[in-house]
Amino acid sequence: MQSLRSNRVVVGGEVRPATVRWVDGVVVDIGGGQADRDFGDLVILPGLVDSHVHVNEPGRSDWEGFETATRAALAGGTTTIVDMPLNSVPPTTTLSGLDAKLAAARGKLAVDVAFWGGIVPGSSGEIGGLVERGVCGFKTFLTDSGVPEFPPTPIEDLDGLALGVPLLVHAEADDHLGEPGATYSEYLASRPPRAEGVAIERVALLDSPVHILHVSSGDGVDAIASGKVTGETCPHYLIFTDQDVTGTEFKCAPPIREKAHREALWDGLISETLSMVVSDHSPSPPGMKTGDFATSWGGISSLQLRLPVTWTGAADRGVGFEQLGWWLAHSPARLAGLADRKGSIEVGKDADFVVFDPDDETVVRGRQLHHRHPITPYEGMRLRGRVVDTILGSPARMLERT
Repeated sequence: MQSLRSNRVVVGGEVRPATVRWVDGVVVDIGGGQADRDFGDLVILPGLVDSHVHVNEPGRSDWEGFETATRAALAGGTTTIVDMPLNSVPPTTTLSGLDAKLAAARGKLAVDVAFWGGIVPGSSGEIGGLVERGVCGFKTFLTDSGVPEFPPTPIEDLDGLALGVPLLVHAEADDHLGEPGATYSEYLASRPPRAEGVAIERVALLDSPVHILHVSSGDGVDAIASGKVTGETCPHYLIFTDQDVTGTEFKCAPPIREKAHREALWDGLISETLSMVVSDHSPSPPGMKTGDFATSWGGISSLQLRLPVTWTGAADRGVGFEQLGWWLAHSPARLAGLADRKGSIEVGKDADFVVFDPDDETVVRGRQLHHRHPITPYEGMRLRGRVVDTILGSPARMLERT
């Protein structure tokens, strides 16, 4: 039996003193008394779950890969990631694509990994087989994904699928997007907030459970509040505004917007309109982040930084650690169908924990991150809080939705 304790453990919807004991990687008791490791007043949260990670392997392992991505996750307090079906080659839209993904991951994991499937035109015949193989759900795009092997799917092709698992949608209405220009102001204008709101209103009419990815705007929050969908946002939308953007390392899609939209996202989280904060870790080689905003790759590497970035904004808004655990662990685990073993500290669940010092700080140096490439919009920032330790109760493994 192993054990740990702290005066501040996030358990049972509150923060309280507790000793947690586990055997063979599963929690067997939460009570009092001494422990093998006593963390004093440091905060112990459930191991974080990041349900939006682009590992990019196989096929684009020069962008990222399972070894580097899972090491970055572990260093940042994340004990489970769910890999997106792109930008790997082949994408996880077929059974053979899933087999290629599993083979690429084998023997390379520092944390647990589960997998999303993908829907592209012509792939509907693969859905049943992928569900049987345990994928957590399916991602699709309504506009260009940025890679040719994952084209957008018309909404009418998504109607009537009745997946039984979540349909994850990159929700920007293609008919509301413009041509991006070289400058950030031109790029921002080409992807207006209304494009997000309209797309969410449209997919809310589908008969599958729909989850909206990387919500970036007040329009998106309002559409989710009035529709039958769930939604997430990302650390970069919660900390930056358009005024912070100094180069293409900030480029992502949808884009980082004005301050009013950032505050609307915080309001959406606090009101429970948005249910989680996930990284949308979408790395690329530095050479793809040079030049102008029309041609540079649109993705941000932040897998290792999700906890301190979120806490930096949350602390100023009076958010408690129990809410932080909900956004960063429980809700992503529930979305991915992993909540029977992940996302909270409970008897019978996996003994995965992150030990966090909320009063220390993390100074970001890209060359010190475990991501494959050092480029980051957080370079030089002093973030609140520091991950002290990450504990994975069992050896890292590949998971299936249950």
